[in-house]
Amino acid sequence: MDIRIESLLDGAKRASGAVAVIDVFRAFTTAAVALGEGAERIIMVDALDDALALRQAGIVRFCLGEVGGKAPRGFEFGNSPYELLEAVKSGLDLRGQTLAQRTSAGTQGIGAAMHNAARLFAAALVTASATARALMSSGEDRITLVAMGNTAIVRTDEDELCALHIRNLIEGRPGDSGAVRRAILASKEAAWFGDPMRPHMPRGDLDIALDIDRFDFAIAVAVENGRAVARRT
Repeated sequence: MDIRIESLLDGAKRASGAVAVIDVFRAFTTAAVALGEGAERIIMVDALDDALALRQAGIVRFCLGEVGGKAPRGFEFGNSPYELLEAVKSGLDLRGQTLAQRTSAGTQGIGAAMHNAARLFAAALVTASATARALMSSGEDRITLVAMGNTAIVRTDEDELCALHIRNLIEGRPGDSGAVRRAILASKEAAWFGDPMRPHMPRGDLDIALDIDRFDFAIAVAVENGRAVARRT
């Protein structure tokens, strides 16, 4: 089996075979939380207007995502798994709902990879083992792991380490979740969470994103009516 690790938007464009697009901070951690709380599907889009148009047409119930890390005007939710969980605790019912998601890295990578990938997954540490299993069972001879980084143009420790961790699992090694977590906690990106100057990045996001294998499902993305639609598998 040929396993390749790529990075950023150009890497997503080059990806082939069974592809996992990785965004730990925070797109696909947030997507996993939404699906884990019962959302039926997430339509992943490149542009804000696409998400808003889907809601206007009644195709999706809620829009979530970010521009510059912050929730865009008109979106119900930002890119925070912690805030989404807090909303659920306060009575938000996501069961059976369809959501639209737009982010600066993760969903851009999905859009770039969807046309060349034989199988496509949206991945984060919270779904690492399940994603590795899904990739191994895809029947493809090539696996591409794409670390999307910050705004899809700057490599980041959390996504690169997630790719390495998933590769280790695919190749039959147990990996070291504790070492992965400690290395990411030492990164500059981790220090952003809980910073009073970044209220849109609560410390709870970091805690959830580093809860490796929190979910026992992968997020499969398929093209439906020309759109990238993510579901748990």
